[in-house]
Amino acid sequence: MRNPVGPLPSSIYWRRRAVVLCLLALAVALVAWAVTSGSGKGGKGSGAPAGSHTPVATITAGPAPTGTHISGRPGGRDTAPGNASTDGGTSGGSSDGASAGTSAGSGTPGADTAGNASDGAANAGSSSGSSGTSGSSAGVELPVGSSVPDCDPNAIQVAAVHPRQNSYGPTQTPKLDLTVTNTSSITCKVDFGPTQAVFTITQATDNGHVWASDDCGKPGTHHLLQVPAHGATTYTLDWNEKTSAPNCASPQGQQAALNATYLVSARVAGHSTKPSSFALSAD
Repeated sequence: MRNPVGPLPSSIYWRRRAVVLCLLALAVALVAWAVTSGSGKGGKGSGAPAGSHTPVATITAGPAPTGTHISGRPGGRDTAPGNASTDGGTSGGSSDGASAGTSAGSGTPGADTAGNASDGAANAGSSSGSSGTSGSSAGVELPVGSSVPDCDPNAIQVAAVHPRQNSYGPTQTPKLDLTVTNTSSITCKVDFGPTQAVFTITQATDNGHVWASDDCGKPGTHHLLQVPAHGATTYTLDWNEKTSAPNCASPQGQQAALNATYLVSARVAGHSTKPSSFALSAD
């Protein structure tokens, strides 16, 4: 064994023996590994059949969510909405930026520049005395005792009374507009009561007295209208075409003559207007 015999050199035979021994050692190692590996698996769960698996425990689902999964408002903002207002718009349902005034003759009052809120609603119509005429305005009517100051006579302008038509038929009521303009920067009030804003109607032919608002007007009757700063307010008198006499004397309440021309003028807050003409026709 130690001295190989053969036709080849002895070194070749030794190499062959080394290869055989290595293969035998490898085979023994493989057998040992297989035996030890099989015995290790049998240590855990050896009672379970080969290829079997332990079933996974059942997972119970949690309660379904009831709300939205979105935590924020669309657009990435979480701000509360304004009170009934739109972006860039006016809010709160009230206007703090009312016009400080309107053009003369517009009859629409602006905001009280003195900081006072309006003390009354727009006048829908009020009596101008016992003669049966009535007045209305496009301005804001104020209650007696309002904190709005009286207009300075030097800061107001009074236009001539403007009849809306040149002629009125027997079934039409003459409407006569009186416009007061406030040239100051402070909102003020003017009294258009029948004895403070005195309308006078006379015949154009002889200037004979036909009707006046203070003939039967009750003293102490007030009709306060707000005049906005740098704005104007218009008061409208509706004349019933009936006559009156000073101090409510007789005769009065008679139909004014038809097919005649009349002149109307007014005096208010120390200002007197020029007469304006209109006609009453029988047809």
